[in-house]
Amino acid sequence: MEIPADLGRVLVIIPTYNERENIERITGRVRKAVPSVDVLVVDDASPDGTGEVADAMAAADDQVKVLHRTGKEGLGPAYIAGFRWAAEQGYDVMVEMDADGSHQPEELPRLLAALEDADLVIGARWVPGGKVENWPKRREALSRGANTYARLMLRIPLHDATGGYRAFRAATLDKIGLEGVDSRGYCFQIDLALRALHKGLRVVEVPITFVERVHGTSKMSRDVMMEAALRITQWGMAERTGKQDGTR
Repeated sequence: MEIPADLGRVLVIIPTYNERENIERITGRVRKAVPSVDVLVVDDASPDGTGEVADAMAAADDQVKVLHRTGKEGLGPAYIAGFRWAAEQGYDVMVEMDADGSHQPEELPRLLAALEDADLVIGARWVPGGKVENWPKRREALSRGANTYARLMLRIPLHDATGGYRAFRAATLDKIGLEGVDSRGYCFQIDLALRALHKGLRVVEVPITFVERVHGTSKMSRDVMMEAALRITQWGMAERTGKQDGTR
């Protein structure tokens, strides 16, 4: 399926750390689902050889690119590196996608179609039509609870602010600015959505099916969850006292 022509050049950014078992499969699905898009693998010096697999894919397909980083620094910095590379190369749309298969490339055309009338599109699990597969009830409750807390604490209309399957217009990233973003874990997603809303940009949620990974291990940890909870609380209190960061 092709994308709306007026969106311009689209780059799907896939951060990796020890995703050797997954990266070739997910990249192939992206290329099959939307043949016109390019893919950028941002590898954080994976010790399992993910970077080498990505290099081999890039050598065989001009629409696959690889950005090697020197070490594991977190999800946020990896995406920011990818966004900056994309801007330098003149891409018009940047898509965030996990390497583990939890985000379905076959749903990408719907995200891109929604971007015609939006500045940021979030693939959402916790809206009508959205769902998760193969998650334990405890993890689903944790995610729903975290998103409810973010919605109430930050006074935002989003039901899945932590969702990591999303599409940005390049102009959106220019407007919200990346210079002051220092979130490293999954709260990076909340940070960018909050900045977009504070700039008066149109943020739209579209339902997706999120599938638990089959290969490898999740990057979610207690430290990641604690960072998100702390930052949401800090941002929410700043909103209420009128002391929010001027970048948002």
